[in-house]
Amino acid sequence: MKKPLLVLVGPTAVGKTDLSIQLARRFNMEIVSADSMQVYIGMDIGTAKVSPEIRYEIPHHLIDICYPDEPYSVAQFQKDAVAAIGEIHARGKIPLMVGGTGLYVRSVTHGYLFSHAPMDENIRSKWKNYGQVHGPQALYEQLVARDPETARRLHPHDVKRIIRSLEVHELTGLPFSQWQKQQQEQQPWYDVLTIGLWMERPLLYERINSRVDRMMNAGLVDEVARLLAKGYDESLPAMQGLGYKEIIAYLKGRWTLEQAVAELKKRTRHFAKRQFTWFRRQHDVHWLKVGEKGWVENFPEIQRLIAGKFIEIDEYT
Repeated sequence: MKKPLLVLVGPTAVGKTDLSIQLARRFNMEIVSADSMQVYIGMDIGTAKVSPEIRYEIPHHLIDICYPDEPYSVAQFQKDAVAAIGEIHARGKIPLMVGGTGLYVRSVTHGYLFSHAPMDENIRSKWKNYGQVHGPQALYEQLVARDPETARRLHPHDVKRIIRSLEVHELTGLPFSQWQKQQQEQQPWYDVLTIGLWMERPLLYERINSRVDRMMNAGLVDEVARLLAKGYDESLPAMQGLGYKEIIAYLKGRWTLEQAVAELKKRTRHFAKRQFTWFRRQHDVHWLKVGEKGWVENFPEIQRLIAGKFIEIDEYT
């Protein structure tokens, strides 16, 4: 039997964090963050991390696990999340994964495999020599014969990818295109219940604007200045995140503070729209509309959804 996993998704500023805290308190859950920016140490205000006090009360996983100049990928997130979820299950609790990074969430809920295709230097050298002797067109025709689907996606002179595709075919006995599909089409690892929060756009945009104002009042400019002072270059992927890129432009003299704040609000609104579009495409989400009072009015329904899915906690209803 698959073990349970509760997931809470939705656009930024919709109220996911506050709801997750209440659910964790109500059902004695532990939270797994699925936010691509909250993994970075020292990036607290701009990523809207929960306070240390809350994290002391309720275990939160995958927050503050690497520095801004360290690479962090969706494949690494999946590995870390699966490990955290396993530890939570071992303690007899239900993990609650919360976040707005859609690919991070889906990599866990849909069991993506990120293992690398097998490699063999001898086989690769063989096909490289073949291409040098017979020419790129002849090499391409070898791929057409073995894997026409991949061949259609590649240019006949894309020798590097053609050789890689032939290498994988020889090692696995499968066309590279079929191997890729098998990696993606895995059965979910968990018994998943995904709840999504959404609200009318004008209300959400109002909340986003207010959230940015709170970040500014909380010291976002100082936080970004400290990161720059530590030597984290603005070209780093982490420093290109919302709230950091805009304030850097101010600190570097490219924008006024008013311009930076206005741009941050606009970009956050656009980001929320893209988030909602992504999650809306997922057909296995229980969507709940949130109004002026937030998720409070939805809490009884949310509890019923959880109890109906995970029978072992129906004592809480």
